[in-house]
Amino acid sequence: MSLPRWRRPIALLFMMAAAMPMAFATWAALLNNFVIDVAQFDGADIGLLHSVREIPGFLAVGVIALIMFIREQVLGIIALILLGAATAVTAWFPSMGGILTITMLSSIGFHYYETVNQSLQLQWLSKDQAPKVLGWLMAAGSAVTFAAYGVIVLTWETLGLGYNLVYLVSGGLTVLIALFCLLAYPQFQAPTRQHTKIVLRRRYWLYYCLQFTAGARRQIFMVFAGFMMVERFGFHVHQVTALYLINLVANIMLAPLMGHAVARWGERKALLFEYFGLICVFLAYGGIYLFGWGVLLAAALYILDHMFFGLALALKTYFQKIADPADIAPTAAVAFTINHISAVFLPVLLGFLWLTSPAAVFCVAAGIAALSFLLALLIPRHPQSGAETLLRPATTAATD
Repeated sequence: MSLPRWRRPIALLFMMAAAMPMAFATWAALLNNFVIDVAQFDGADIGLLHSVREIPGFLAVGVIALIMFIREQVLGIIALILLGAATAVTAWFPSMGGILTITMLSSIGFHYYETVNQSLQLQWLSKDQAPKVLGWLMAAGSAVTFAAYGVIVLTWETLGLGYNLVYLVSGGLTVLIALFCLLAYPQFQAPTRQHTKIVLRRRYWLYYCLQFTAGARRQIFMVFAGFMMVERFGFHVHQVTALYLINLVANIMLAPLMGHAVARWGERKALLFEYFGLICVFLAYGGIYLFGWGVLLAAALYILDHMFFGLALALKTYFQKIADPADIAPTAAVAFTINHISAVFLPVLLGFLWLTSPAAVFCVAAGIAALSFLLALLIPRHPQSGAETLLRPATTAATD
């Protein structure tokens, strides 16, 4: 390729990996304090907010229709711009209705970007390099987020920062980086032309199931783990952000190692290790409420939770190995929809359960992680087309 390194596809993936968390992670870091301070949210309200936020994820299959008219690369950048712009004006809408509306807009940008980004990663990266590069992409996003969070921790109280300024700056930077990506990079061609229709194949059933359980687990963590730190232990913005900073340092150091581990040991072992760790973490979360365990354990579990979720890149590379190359874009959209089926109703239902028993919420999460563990046992040591699960021998033709 004659292009300089900074204008190649992998460089564009790194630019977008830096732009997205600048807006989304800042929004997430301030969210619990923002909605409690400004709109007096309780557990049921936060559950409703996250259910609304996940509706665009459930509708991510709409990406298939859009890529009939818009190149995936352009669509991903436009989605980034929407995410950044909506994040920038979040504090302008402090009411329940305003927060739900602006959250919906930012969520459309986030979920459509993530759908396209996953597709482009698996199309532009070879099977051999994908685990390692995906690990480095995670580390790059964490490094940029670390810088943003560091500024919040150091200046939130000393400079008296407000929600409006932080949201404007973080969202605005995401918009600027996305515009640079739109103007500075050529349109890259994928090796294989993608299907522009919904693709559902029986041989991908295990991947679909793992996506469903992954979405359910992730929602419980995203909605209630951070909310617990604010509601039960009274964490302030700079304290929540400091906790995120520790997570980011861990991701910067460990994400590349996780990529190398997946490349060496395979997706099956990586996912089994992740799911077993998450079972233990969620059960310990429940123990905080049942036995009155303290804030230090809660903070440690929060960090471990993030670390285990980093191994989710193995689910991407598992699909890359078993997929027809032309299925990657439409299946990425279908997988995001499957991933978010539970996200539409689970947060609001568990929000009401939270009012009665927070420990029960985390026990539900542990049960879902256990189901994921059982499903991961069916992944072959060397997955490929025709050998998608241990129930399907490699000699079976991959025609369905």
